[in-house]
Amino acid sequence: MGSKNKLKRFKENETFANVIQPSRDELVQSNFKLKGNWRASFFKNDNPLVLELGCGKGEYSVALAKKYPNKNFIGIDIKGARFWRGAKTAIEENIPNVGFLRTQIELIDHAFAENEVDEIWITFPDPQIKYKRTKHRMTNAAFLERYKKILTKDGVVNLKTDSEFMHGYTLGLLHGAGHEVLYANHNVYKQEGSPEEVTSIQTFYESQYLEQNKPITYIRFKIK
Repeated sequence: MGSKNKLKRFKENETFANVIQPSRDELVQSNFKLKGNWRASFFKNDNPLVLELGCGKGEYSVALAKKYPNKNFIGIDIKGARFWRGAKTAIEENIPNVGFLRTQIELIDHAFAENEVDEIWITFPDPQIKYKRTKHRMTNAAFLERYKKILTKDGVVNLKTDSEFMHGYTLGLLHGAGHEVLYANHNVYKQEGSPEEVTSIQTFYESQYLEQNKPITYIRFKIK
């Protein structure tokens, strides 16, 4: 994507009512007004709140919002030029129950209050295979602590990935730390009984992986 195109998207994002772009300082210094108030102030309802972390173009967030009109969805990514697509689609198609937050995932517990979030989706994250990159792995112990802070007591996390490594790493970590694995599957499209919201929604990249016969893995878990 050219820098001209990126700038155009950044400018357009600023005009979208469904895009929130707080500064790092605003979050870290606890000046972020929506923290603890997402339902009341942003969605203006009391429906369950679901996050998609590292939402990319926002396809999954938008598709989930269409599928579950009685839930609120927020796609989160630091790359605003990417999720511009999802935000624009939601406006064009008048989908009121999805929004986008531009921030780093590391700051998630500054953007949401304790017990504010009902569910988290992590879809096709970078597996960060190299050892020195483990601190960026989105299911490492430090990230799980952040998620636990903002999730309700019964809150769940979903991990959908084409990376066998990420799947195995996460399962090992969850079992080792005594977290509750509700469902795990090495190949959701080949095994019967896979949850419908996992197989009925596909991102652009996911359909490419499937064309290459890459298995898509899935884990649903609770953080203890």
